[in-house]
Amino acid sequence: MRVLTGDIGGTKTALAVHEVGDGPPRLVRSTRYPSASAPGLGPLLDSFLAELGSARDDLRSAAFAVAGAVREGRCRTTNLPWALDTAELSAQLGLPVALMNDFEGVALGVTALADDQVEWLQVGERDPMGVVAVLGAGTGLGEAILLPTPTGPRVIASEGGHADLAPRDELEIDLLRFLLARHGRVSYERVLSGRGLHAMYDFLVARDPAAQLASTRERIASEDPGAVVGQLGVNGEDPVCARAVDLFCGLYGAEAGNLALKTLPFGGVFLAGGVTLHLLSRLRSGFMPGFLAKGRMSSVLARMPVAVVLDAQVGLRGAALAATALISRV
Repeated sequence: MRVLTGDIGGTKTALAVHEVGDGPPRLVRSTRYPSASAPGLGPLLDSFLAELGSARDDLRSAAFAVAGAVREGRCRTTNLPWALDTAELSAQLGLPVALMNDFEGVALGVTALADDQVEWLQVGERDPMGVVAVLGAGTGLGEAILLPTPTGPRVIASEGGHADLAPRDELEIDLLRFLLARHGRVSYERVLSGRGLHAMYDFLVARDPAAQLASTRERIASEDPGAVVGQLGVNGEDPVCARAVDLFCGLYGAEAGNLALKTLPFGGVFLAGGVTLHLLSRLRSGFMPGFLAKGRMSSVLARMPVAVVLDAQVGLRGAALAATALISRV
């Protein structure tokens, strides 16, 4: 059987066809589109289906993981001016459709990963029936919780990335003040995202303007600022960018630790998202200190498995699983 899947983010929209049945979903075909290139999902679906030609007749169902809160089959995306409706999508496609939060898709996808698609930052004491926590930095910050049950995994979607930022020291208190002046309210997503990397770079430059390299300033003016800061920071080519990346990694670990305290995920804490993968070499050393710095609870967190998801298409995998379940209910 084949299903149509989508992973819809503020920056890119990935549409794909998966073959499902026995074993994990198998990717057959996928195309990525800039999300801002269309006024909604409908035109991108039309383009993708045109690419499929007669192969579209093999599709049995569809599922889309979207960056935004989904309620009663509808979603208004967080970082795009899109409104999605399950009934409208089903009518357009002529298929049963499931719509879910993007990190619900990631959480489901984690259950179908092979051993070589994760890198463990902390092996811990993994419980196969334990709660799983998933979070990931990309265009925004996604979070979700997965509960294994005898009848299959149940995912609790979340907008936890929009929770209030909690600074831990004087530097982070100053960062909060800096961002409050810009935004009035500061969430974790304001720092743990591509835009967040740029914001932390701006903060550090404001503290020490003489430290800014002219070459970095020029690149930021003409390229994706977050990507520039991440690249130069990971490679150690710009000291301010490197400090911004280290600040990012520490706060990322701290927020993952916050989520872990609230959910006790002995099934594992899994980090996903494009920014996560781009910063992986610095996360290896900079993430866990922030994760573990929880006072009397540090020994509890030291027992939890923590891993980075290396598969950039994990959200599509999860959508394929959701589409498969939809077939069985029709």
